[in-house]
Amino acid sequence: MLKFLSLSSGSSGNCYFLTDGKSGIMIDAGVSMRRLKKELLSKGFSLDSFQAVIVTHDHMDHIRHLGAWCKHYGKPVFATRTLHEALSFHTFTRDWIMPCRRVLSEGENVIFPDDCDSPRIRFFVVPHDATQTVGYFIEWGDRSFFLMTDAGRVTEEALEYASMADAVVIESNYDTGMLIGGPYPHELKMRICKGNGHLSNDECAEAIRRFWHPGLRHIFLCHLSENNNTPALAFNASAEALRSIVCEDGTTAKEITNLQTLPRTSPSAVFTI
Repeated sequence: MLKFLSLSSGSSGNCYFLTDGKSGIMIDAGVSMRRLKKELLSKGFSLDSFQAVIVTHDHMDHIRHLGAWCKHYGKPVFATRTLHEALSFHTFTRDWIMPCRRVLSEGENVIFPDDCDSPRIRFFVVPHDATQTVGYFIEWGDRSFFLMTDAGRVTEEALEYASMADAVVIESNYDTGMLIGGPYPHELKMRICKGNGHLSNDECAEAIRRFWHPGLRHIFLCHLSENNNTPALAFNASAEALRSIVCEDGTTAKEITNLQTLPRTSPSAVFTI
């Protein structure tokens, strides 16, 4: 049994926690040490509840506090070789990352001390305007977990992994009408929506139609834009996609799969997968 907690999900900071009750992984480091400790304690966890950090990419809202985590916690940081090379020069990580550096190879088992049931972590590259951006497919015990945030489009590889997951965390960043009609400069609008930025609500919904399967129990919509989206718009687009999928017994995917939007700046509930 896995438990999932989002501590923050948006341009102000991104951080997610996954645990089997014995060991844990933190995905990205977009919250401060003080807040990390406070939010974990408020949910019944502690700093000892996670043994490693994995990184999706090197944009500041995902790694802003990673250097401080390395300095004070000394937990291993798993990332691809390309990402680690970037982190070794980044202002926020270069002074503290090296002792914690662990290069993640595809399909590698991340072994925790005294834990015989460690997760199997696979990464896949997605288009985004960072040095490199990856999503993760994590098999842990008899459960599987998929996370893809900050992606300009959904790749076939991502769809394949999502179609095997018990729980999916996927970006639903912006409403197209709000973005195009909003105050952002034209160049920024194009950066967001032209395949190397973020996923729209409609693109997320279309991906759900393609990867949904009867064993998928949870979909969490992440990284909602503060200025170009609302939780209701994101939820409704994906909910409509789920309602459009009808099983042989007449049940819709919406009746089978729990759909949630993750808060931008506050922790979510703790979900059991």
